[in-house]
This record gives sequence, structure tokens and C-alpha cells, in this order.
Amino acid sequence: MRPPTRWEQIGQQNPDRSAWYVERFRRMAADGADLAGEARTVDAMVPRGARVLDAGCGPGRVGGELVRRGHTVVGVDVDPVLVEAARADHPGGTWLVGDLAELDLPAAGIHEPFDVAVMAGNVLTFVAEGTEAEVLRRIRAHLAPGGRLVVGFGAGRGYPFEALDADAAAAGLRVDHRFATWDLRPFTPESDFLVAVLT
Repeated sequence: MRPPTRWEQIGQQNPDRSAWYVERFRRMAADGADLAGEARTVDAMVPRGARVLDAGCGPGRVGGELVRRGHTVVGVDVDPVLVEAARADHPGGTWLVGDLAELDLPAAGIHEPFDVAVMAGNVLTFVAEGTEAEVLRRIRAHLAPGGRLVVGFGAGRGYPFEALDADAAAAGLRVDHRFATWDLRPFTPESDFLVAVLT
């Protein structure tokens, strides 16, 4: 039996969290909040009509915006409540339930590789502890030659920034760029958020 992800462990302690999370972003969208920052960054990295893997897609906020921008998006998340919200709110994407540490999209009938993968919303800090390198390896296996992975997560979440280099190397990836925000401000020793581009 696979170990529960950190997200699942939080959900076991707070069963209403997933529904709260969905409604939170629905409210923010209804209030006109700018929720497309991550999608803008990813959109700028690929040509129109690219294939995008939204790894840890949640309720589809990032992937749904990328669909609206003309990309083919497959999103995967371990939380069925979030995936159901993604299907309801962003019907143009393909949304699947699954643990990223076991990611195998060809087994689900999706064989074509991806031009880019994105892990927004602190996803890497919510996978099961100790599976980070395997998650990165699984995502790398789904990228086309020359494909890239963009990862964003905050400090103080149980996964230090410096751990990413070793886990990326173990997964056959390299950290090419580091930024402090999704609008690509420079990363410094004082930064409390990391956006990394891996190849």
C-alpha cells in the first residue's frame, strides 16, 4: 500500500479542507482576483497548442487557464474532490485522479509526451515524504525531448529549497533557472518562495 501524501494526511485531520479549498478559489475568481500568474509563465515557455501536464492540478486553476490559452492540458491530482471540481469548472482539460509518485499516463491511454509540466501551488511539498525524487522522475518520463518542468513552492513547508537539486539530479533532471516569484523576479538567499525551471 502506498504511503499517504502530506495532502491526504492533512485531509484525514480536516475532512472539509478539500471542499473549502475549491470554494476559496471559486470565490477569488468570482471576486476578480488574478489567479493566472503561474499559467502566464508556463504559456510564455511554449508555442500555442503545446501539451501541458498539470502535475498536482488541484481544482484546475492553472491548467484551466492554459486550456483557455490554447493548450492541451492533462491534470493529475491525488484528491478526487479537487479533480471533480476541475472537471466541473474547466471541462476543456483532461483531469485524472492519481498519486504523482505512481504517475503512469500511458496506462490511462495517454501516450503522447508533454512539452512542459507544471507543479504550482506548493505541490512538491504535499507529496508523500521521501517520494519527491520519484515524483520528479515520473514527471520527467512523461516529457518530450527538450521538455521542461516548472516547480513552485514556498519556504518552511518541510521541503527545503536546497533539496530540489539533489532530488532533481536523482530523477535525471537539472535545475536551469531559479526565480523568487512566478513573475520571474530574481531568487536571492532571502527569498521565501522558489520557482525553478528544470530540464
